[in-house]
Amino acid sequence: MNKSALITQSNYIPWKGYFDSINKVDELVLYDQVQYTRRDWRNRNRIKAQNGLKWLTVPVQVKGKYYQPINQTVVADAGWGKQHWKTLLHNYRKAPFFDKYADALESIYLDTRTNLSEINATFIRFICDALGIETVIRDSTDFELHEGKNERLISICEQSGVTDYYSGPAAKTYIDEDLFASHGIAVHWLDYDGYPEYDQLYGPFEHSVTILDLLFSVGDDAPSFMKSFA
Repeated sequence: MNKSALITQSNYIPWKGYFDSINKVDELVLYDQVQYTRRDWRNRNRIKAQNGLKWLTVPVQVKGKYYQPINQTVVADAGWGKQHWKTLLHNYRKAPFFDKYADALESIYLDTRTNLSEINATFIRFICDALGIETVIRDSTDFELHEGKNERLISICEQSGVTDYYSGPAAKTYIDEDLFASHGIAVHWLDYDGYPEYDQLYGPFEHSVTILDLLFSVGDDAPSFMKSFA
């Protein structure tokens, strides 16, 4: 029996393409034992705001040039959640389906957890549930990791019985498809082009924003504006 997987870093309130990727596979492995990268999607994302696109950034403690895994990265300001929720409320309270998700999201934002990976995973699980995605979500700490960038991914796949590995196109620079194939694992490349537009607040349409924008705008119809649910 075939089994598919996506192995990727957790992101903060990711865009719809991230969740399409999750929905295409049987298992998601959040791989946060790798280096935290600044000015990346790990701790920030964009929303449509009244005055244009706006970044929501979780403030985190960074140890300079030292190795700092994502799953050991902690928040630097305990008030970030309250501020982000206030910003979402200010910019989306008039969206057609904001109230549908407001209570649950407010509860997450006012939670006191401080680990970035745990924060991201909480939002990812909430959004998967809202979209009806049933993919199993696991953590890379559940596995024994081998040395080597490709070898680590292959070892996770083998330990979980994965036959089909899915990855975003950016990984083409380092994924060794022949090495995966030698272990009986087929590599599949995800495509993020061709998304339909939906009625969105505030000016010209923008695809590259958090999926919360889609949920607030169309509610339960969100899957019909994604690709993996077709």
